[in-house]
Amino acid sequence: MRNKLISDVTFTCLDVETTGLATYLGHRMCEIGLLKFCGDKELASYSKLVNSERSIPENVIEIHGITNEMVKDELIFEDIAGEVLEFIRGTVLIAHNAEFDLGFITKHLRRAKLGIPDNLVVDTLTLARRHFKFPGNSLETIADCLAIDTDGEHRALKDVTITKEMFQYFMTKLKVKTLGELLDLQGGSIPFPEIEEITPPPVISEAMESRKKLFIKYRNASGYETERIVEPIEVNAYNGTEYLIAFCHLGKEERVFRMDRILELHPATSDS
Repeated sequence: MRNKLISDVTFTCLDVETTGLATYLGHRMCEIGLLKFCGDKELASYSKLVNSERSIPENVIEIHGITNEMVKDELIFEDIAGEVLEFIRGTVLIAHNAEFDLGFITKHLRRAKLGIPDNLVVDTLTLARRHFKFPGNSLETIADCLAIDTDGEHRALKDVTITKEMFQYFMTKLKVKTLGELLDLQGGSIPFPEIEEITPPPVISEAMESRKKLFIKYRNASGYETERIVEPIEVNAYNGTEYLIAFCHLGKEERVFRMDRILELHPATSDS
């Protein structure tokens, strides 16, 4: 595989749009775009809006333009995961800031109880930082420098088109002949991230399984204490800190609670 000519390798450019930046804070995918090509020939494209099962914040909508109304009747990612995996099967993935996209793909595949694919991954952000001197390394800045059309940027299918053109420019300027040379220039394939596995406390696990409400007394970062009725969704961990993602009836939206700031936790009474 390493000796395969770049012109003979089938690549898939990948981009996801999301409700926020961090999977461990419960953010999810709301759109995925894929573009498969080999050499100069585009082979297939795939674009789907995804029901994120949580509200998309206004400041995020301003970036990609995907509204809650647009995704509310769409399938969740778990329902399209099989066709996504089939689309990328046997291809080398390309993404700009691949760590971000792979993080969301991994998180959603775990939610779907599916394995992580073994695709090699190329990151155009890594290549830009290592081998070029653009004034900035965002997708938009590099595209502007290369005179690549960015109209419609921040929607997944447009961003994968930009990424493909950027990648092909990089290959020409770096005079890359084989896949092995490309991987060496990058420092190896970008790995899919490992998600920290945790076991929620039994009271939370039971509430999630039975879709029951919980009472919590919570102290925020300022020391202010509140009492809330919540419906737990998931528990995540990041850098040794655990987070409860739950629908909060006090705030009437999905919220994130640090587990070490929950002072009291038990099933809510029937009249809560």
